[in-house]
Amino acid sequence: MGNICYAHPDTNLKLVSGCVFEKSKDSTLNNLFNKADSLFKVKKFTTSLKFALKLIDVSKQVTDLQLVSNTNYLIGKIWYASRAYEKAIVYFQKSVVGHKALKENNFSNEHLERHPINDDLHILNGNLQIGNSYHRLFEIFLNTKEKDSIKKIYREKALFFYDKILQSNSLSNDVSLLKSKAHNNISGIFMRDSAYKKAEKYILKSLEIKKRLGDQYLLASGYNALSNIYFFEREYEASKKALSLGLKSIENIKGRKADEIRVSLFMNMAYSMYKLKDYLAYDYQHKSWELYDRLKDIDNQQKMADIYADRNFDRGLQEGIFQQEIKRQKAQRTFWISGIGGLIVILSLLYALNYYKLRQKNLNLQLFQTKLLQNQSIEKIKSESQIRILNATIDGKETERKKIAETLHDSVSALLSSANLHLQAAKPKFKGKTPLEIDKTQKIIIEASEKVRDLSHTLVSSVLLKFGLDFSIKDMADKYSNSQIEFKTNLANLRRYDQGFEIKFYNIIQEFINNILKHSKAERATINLNEVQGKLSLKITDNGIGFDKTKTTVKEGLGLNQIDARIQIMKGEFTIDSSVNIGTTIKVILPILEKKKINLVGKVQ
Repeated sequence: MGNICYAHPDTNLKLVSGCVFEKSKDSTLNNLFNKADSLFKVKKFTTSLKFALKLIDVSKQVTDLQLVSNTNYLIGKIWYASRAYEKAIVYFQKSVVGHKALKENNFSNEHLERHPINDDLHILNGNLQIGNSYHRLFEIFLNTKEKDSIKKIYREKALFFYDKILQSNSLSNDVSLLKSKAHNNISGIFMRDSAYKKAEKYILKSLEIKKRLGDQYLLASGYNALSNIYFFEREYEASKKALSLGLKSIENIKGRKADEIRVSLFMNMAYSMYKLKDYLAYDYQHKSWELYDRLKDIDNQQKMADIYADRNFDRGLQEGIFQQEIKRQKAQRTFWISGIGGLIVILSLLYALNYYKLRQKNLNLQLFQTKLLQNQSIEKIKSESQIRILNATIDGKETERKKIAETLHDSVSALLSSANLHLQAAKPKFKGKTPLEIDKTQKIIIEASEKVRDLSHTLVSSVLLKFGLDFSIKDMADKYSNSQIEFKTNLANLRRYDQGFEIKFYNIIQEFINNILKHSKAERATINLNEVQGKLSLKITDNGIGFDKTKTTVKEGLGLNQIDARIQIMKGEFTIDSSVNIGTTIKVILPILEKKKINLVGKVQ
């Protein structure tokens, strides 16, 4: 039998690169498969799917069971990568069935007794893909309003297919790797159920296998997953210990892959240490950002500052030694030349010694002042760097959210609408009653359109993009008002501004509103916003429980830190005033960034 091409769509498992079909007599079919596989690898999913579906039809005609199974697996990968998990399941199952039939046809009963079908690597891998697809569906529907029974079905089916892998008696490294991934994924499901002890049990089994296989990357990722379990159990010391083991397992490994794992380990370490009130957490947070963004200029500035401080220290030390040598030679000359008495020599030496000590004290004081200034400079660089990194991260997130929202709204929604129109146009073509499938398809398309619209609005408010801050803030207030809290707005002199500026300002307001909903227990809140002398002045008040400013650091939360950093970058002002049982007042003043004008020939002015 020839090798079979697999590339796990959601893990690092790679069984074989490239595909050879010894059983297929027509090399044209092999070329067609390799073409479809190559297109998949460069993410041209639509074209790859066309080739693969055509190959299925041709393969059935020549009864090439292996080629059909491999092509079904490829189609499953395409649908998985396209997030069409239900379709992916259908084709992964066809692939598993095909490989079972292939093995039954080509091996004797005696061979099958020694090597059961359920221990076959390709079948186990197919079961893992089916389990992963059901797992993804469970994750997608977990936070929706769908019936709990649907979510439960997806969950149970994912566990069922993962358990098939765990039931294998094979001890090969490839099967052990699949078992490790199954244990890991089962742990993730129990994490979702808040069954942390069960989740810990399965992740520890996964770690045992990873240790035996000696894959340091998988081991580090496993410790990272274990730390998450301890974190949710609020066992922050245990979480910190697991993260330390993860960092240790890749401490001598260089390269992008190891750095990507370190980013996650550093960030989780920062959160765990933050919960332990160990403020070295911010050092780990800085390490994570620094590693992620590769800001070499910041590293170079810090290195230059360190070198400059060391250089000043060395120069001062050499100067002290030089002065000491001068005094020693002077005393020696005085002793030999004068020769007039020990008393004068002793007095001269005492004078020289006192003078040297005074100089040494002055020199040490200068060195201390220089080092203090250098440390202050380094801390300033660190602080400014963290703010710039945080701002760049938020900008990147906002840009990506806007791009995704625009793509969903402009492309996906348009395609769904077009499909619905085509179905509507097709109805009169049927003489008599329209087929039930047409009506069902239209309902599915309409439901998908609504979900795409809701997701697009969640990523970036469509009201904000179309009508600006005035209408979007009113829409936000109306959206969050309910029987427990009422949001009122008082908006004046607002107009359209630079779109990026509007998005940033909207997100700042939304973060404040979220904090009021989570923590204030208020019944009323008012959003006041108006334009005054080229600046936007925001004031948000609530009648909630408030807090004691003398006992609480207002901006200690990571969320408010991000807002504070964003407002600093935008050269604005940010204050919070609160009292217990009286409420909280938030004030923000930001310089306006005007909307760019475009002249008749399309040049930005």
